[in-house]
Amino acid sequence: MSNTPHELADDFPHEVEKIHELKVSNPHFARLMDAYHEVNRAVHRAETGVEPVDQSAETQMRKERMRLKDEIAGMLAKA
Repeated sequence: MSNTPHELADDFPHEVEKIHELKVSNPHFARLMDAYHEVNRAVHRAETGVEPVDQSAETQMRKERMRLKDEIAGMLAKA
């Protein structure tokens, strides 16, 4: 599979160390990251036609990805 866009390390390049620290020290953050990666890869598979879905399902996945990313960004800002 090609490089998956919207990886957290790419979206938050100056926060990579903080992401790692929170991932190992905060179980909620680790679960958020896992959920984000899962939905991000599903969106990528839908966008590339590997696993086509209808437009409304893809839109819902994108919204969920953004919600998770917003929560992750909030936790990074507070850390």
